[in-house]
Amino acid sequence: MNTTVVFSQRDRILGGLWGSLVGDALGVPVEFKDRATVQADPVREMRGFGSHRQPAGTWSDDSSLLLCSAESLIHHEFNTEDMGKRFVRWHQEEIWTPHGKVFDVGVSTARALGRIASGMRAEVAGGDDQFSNGNGSLMRILPVALRFAHLPPKPALEKIHRASALTHRHPRSQMACGFFTLLVRELINGKIIPDAYQQTIIAFRAFYESEAWWSAEWDYFQMLLAGDLARRPESDIDSSGYVIHTLAASLWCLLTTENYRDCVLKAVNLGGDTDTTGCVAGGLAGVVYGLTSIPADWIQQLARKGDVDCLFHDFADLCESTIGTK
Repeated sequence: MNTTVVFSQRDRILGGLWGSLVGDALGVPVEFKDRATVQADPVREMRGFGSHRQPAGTWSDDSSLLLCSAESLIHHEFNTEDMGKRFVRWHQEEIWTPHGKVFDVGVSTARALGRIASGMRAEVAGGDDQFSNGNGSLMRILPVALRFAHLPPKPALEKIHRASALTHRHPRSQMACGFFTLLVRELINGKIIPDAYQQTIIAFRAFYESEAWWSAEWDYFQMLLAGDLARRPESDIDSSGYVIHTLAASLWCLLTTENYRDCVLKAVNLGGDTDTTGCVAGGLAGVVYGLTSIPADWIQQLARKGDVDCLFHDFADLCESTIGTK
């Protein structure tokens, strides 16, 4: 990797956002297929149909909720009630869907949105039992991480935890979103990937070791905190819909590749929850390598490209007004 390339923070913000959608769309056609099946016919370009019978360039609920999150942040700074209502509108009115129809939604997310729709306060709607630790908050958390990357860790993580809780309130899910956010904070400032990873471990330990509420979950993060993830073989990397698996798999793909394309294809070709692994890994790789690293033809094939482009530029403007440019 050429570590001398310097990207503006705007390039990294837009790279992360578009990188998430592209990774999601690459994974949609092979979602739920096991690793051997996917790797027998690996994804190399944008495909259509497959698992959900959608045209090429179709993104899933991952991106829909990410887009709702970005839109809420643009209009209301940080208002979890507004964010939750936008999620409900996606689910019920099908806003921010690629083709006007919701075709996939996680069980925990659907239950939480049903609670919000029934009048429950948004920040307590997410499931908090140990079986409510799917990747449904991690997949959409990037806009919140980017928006508050300028804040010190404590206030930034407090917002991340509240945003996660809309659909996933268990401390494990909140901590996974926290780890991801601490990593994004390092990457957006241009730190090289191995150094960003090690600094994230330090910051994660400093914040989450301090309270018993978090420490009960510590064992679940040992693979990430060991610091040797890049040396793990693929056979050690799970790619299910479990939040820890998605976080570890996405970071492993970032650590073991040298460009956006290789990272996101490696993520999708792990099989399993391919759209979300692609989305999370694509977001990280987009932040590292910038918008221009994402193949232009992949972006061109995305559904509602014009609408998404307007939203992303408005979001980047908002972030730049706070964090400045580098």
